[in-house]
Amino acid sequence: MSLEARGLAFGFHDRRVGAGLDALVREGEVTCLLGPNGSGKTTLLRTLLGLLPRLGGALTLDGRDVSAYTDRERARRVAYVPQAAESDFDFSVCEMVEMGRTAHRGVFARPTSKDRALARGVLERLGIAHLAERPIQRVSGGERQLALIARALATEARILMMDEPTANLDFANQSRVLEEIARLRDDGAAIVFTTHHPDHALRIADRALLLREGRVLAAGPVASAVNSPNLSALYAQAIDVVEVPSGHGPPVLVCVPRSARGFD
Repeated sequence: MSLEARGLAFGFHDRRVGAGLDALVREGEVTCLLGPNGSGKTTLLRTLLGLLPRLGGALTLDGRDVSAYTDRERARRVAYVPQAAESDFDFSVCEMVEMGRTAHRGVFARPTSKDRALARGVLERLGIAHLAERPIQRVSGGERQLALIARALATEARILMMDEPTANLDFANQSRVLEEIARLRDDGAAIVFTTHHPDHALRIADRALLLREGRVLAAGPVASAVNSPNLSALYAQAIDVVEVPSGHGPPVLVCVPRSARGFD
């Protein structure tokens, strides 16, 4: 399963945000979209999902133009994980995950025994099966984010698009979500996620795409794309990528604003 953009132009009917973008999303890889506020990350993500029509270029899913798929066909192949937010409805965690089966059974059909079993299975996989009957309003932000990932997994899609999956989470829950993204990649899923934290790209991503004002500043393997010169240009601030001891193996790379290190 792959999703490929070539010369992609994206934005809105009255405003072009970016153009000339090339990207390839493949199974078994995590791709990170990095950029400051207003850089076009979410607009690009929504275009790749098919929620916004492309303004130019090519966008193919498994070699076929995305427009050749019906909405339901596309939803079975590409799933969306939004930012966790408070719900106005008192669904249980399991009921919300079962909604991921809509692309397979229709909007108004009742969940089947297969749907329920699959939902329970993905909750078990993510370690939150004990929350299945709890109202979604009564779980933590990290647990809610994992439930949204579970809903996406219930679609059985092989490509997952995640919009700032660690936003508004504490450090422990950020780590928990990042570890789960890495496990999904290791199980063969293709994952694209947006973030404001380049450290997250260095930690789990295979590839990165750096966007500034809709323009691709750098793209490629994380080791070559997420470096001090590129990050400094991306955020218009001197940033160093430095090694720090991990305590459990080889050193890890982290990003440090140069002023924070006492440099001029």
